[in-house]
Amino acid sequence: MNESDLNALKIAFTYMPKAIEVTKYEYGDSHQKVLDHIEAVREVLLINDVDPDEVYGEVNPETTPNSTY
Repeated sequence: MNESDLNALKIAFTYMPKAIEVTKYEYGDSHQKVLDHIEAVREVLLINDVDPDEVYGEVNPETTPNSTY
């Protein structure tokens, strides 16, 4: 994956709901499909040596608190 495509995927991932936020109540019968999509994007990020849990801070460093550890 080229750098431009990977950056676009990172940006899109920051706007995706977190898996814990996806419930049947909120998403109805499509909740499992949404969870599958989130997992698919996470897998592609991991394959490209990107930690999905760090993507938001990388894309939005100005709004990310500094680490204390």
